[in-house]
Parts: sequence; C-alpha cells; structure tokens
Amino acid sequence: MSRNFRMLLQYDGTDFDGWQKQGNTDNTIQGKLEQVLGRLEGRPVEVHGAGRTDAGVHAEEQTANVRLRTELDAGQLKDYLNRYLPESILVLDVREADERFHSRLNAVGKIYTYCLDMADKCSVFQRKYTYTLGRLLDIDAMRQAAAYLCGTHDFRSFCANKHMKKSTVRTIDSIDIRVRGTRMEIRIQGDGFLYNMVRILVGTLIEAGQGKRTPESIPDVIRARSRQAAGFTAPARGLFLTKVLYGNEAGQAADKV
Repeated sequence: MSRNFRMLLQYDGTDFDGWQKQGNTDNTIQGKLEQVLGRLEGRPVEVHGAGRTDAGVHAEEQTANVRLRTELDAGQLKDYLNRYLPESILVLDVREADERFHSRLNAVGKIYTYCLDMADKCSVFQRKYTYTLGRLLDIDAMRQAAAYLCGTHDFRSFCANKHMKKSTVRTIDSIDIRVRGTRMEIRIQGDGFLYNMVRILVGTLIEAGQGKRTPESIPDVIRARSRQAAGFTAPARGLFLTKVLYGNEAGQAADKV
C-alpha cells in the first residue's frame, strides 16, 4: 500500500531546465527527484510540484508530494533523497500527508521574490541570483504602479503563453518593494501565476521606475489583454519561489508584508 509524502524543497535553478520534466531533457528538478525515487521504489514514480518554475528560476521553499510504497519513514526518506540528489537540490523536510493532499491542487497562494541590483556590478557571490540593472530607479513610481496591479484582474497582458485557453484572471494580494542601498527585492503574493507572469510584472515595474511608462498607464495595460502592452520579461536568475501557501496561510502571509 502506498503512502503520500509531502516534501519541502530548496533548489538553485541556475543549471536546470526548470521544474517540469520534459521529453527532450532529463535535467529538470522533477526529473532528478523521480530518478532517485524511482531507483528506491524499483518502478516509475510521479512527483507533483506546487509550482512549475522556469529554467533558471530558484526556490527557497517548493512543496511537492509523491506516493511511495517504501518502508522508510519520513526522516529516512529525507536522508535518502539528500544523499543521492545533486547538491543544488536540498530536501528541507519530509512528512506523511493526508491521502488526498496534492501540492498543486491544494495550494491557495504563492509568494515570489525578485532580486535586482541597481549598481553597475553586484557582488560576485550574488551574480547568479540577482539581475544587475546598472541604473537607479524611481522607487515611488514603482510602488504606485504596483498598487494598480494588486487585486483581481485579467492578467493576459502579463502571460507569455500566446495560446492560453484557460482563464487568465488572477488575484495579487500584495507587492512589496524593499530597498537597501542599491539592492532591491520585489515580493509578490498571489493566488496563482501565469506563464512568466511574475517576470513580466517585474519588467513592467522596472519600466515604470525608469520613466518609460507612468504608473497611471497600468490600468490600460491590464485592459489591453495583450502581451505587447506590458513590459519586458525580467531575467530568470533573479526570481525565487519563496513559499507555497496552504489553508489560511495566505491571509497570514499578506499581513506580514
């Protein structure tokens, strides 16, 4: 009889082709997990992730679940995974979950953090995890633009999938822009995100900070429902999946921003 295990993962996405396994590459986070767990089980297994992060995107806390027949307990399974996974993937926690728990379907929200540096050069130790912009930004303009993006809207303008047939309506609970020196962190919490949505949101906010668009133009961008109306797609290396929210965690997280 199989058991449902819930895993909390951390990974450096620099050298991976994203979370989701693909037919043309086995270099994905999901693929690496399934390889290790498949060897343990002696059969193919399927790992479900809460968020399908793109190539080059990192995760501080990604949630996943998998059904296994193993006799190992949760602690032993964690140790096994960390022994055989690449060093760029770390399993922070493993616990048995309710039979009906599904990491993606049960999630009520996600928090992403985007890191950028307005200096010409950033620390060599942060270069893989920071977008180096090389120019100062108008922080007030960015915060004003962010206020227009919060709430429930049709975010089709911020979706890179031109053939998206499902609903593109999403709710952004908060966008918090924090600055220390030349370093900026943009923290975005919402109930769900479209393909490349966070990176396009960030690119649009950067353009507002550069004076290339006004904060007051954001409602028109939303109404346009066209990818061409929004800003550029910020590089993947600055983006982190910070946390996946379940139950009443969404409201609690928004209160802390």
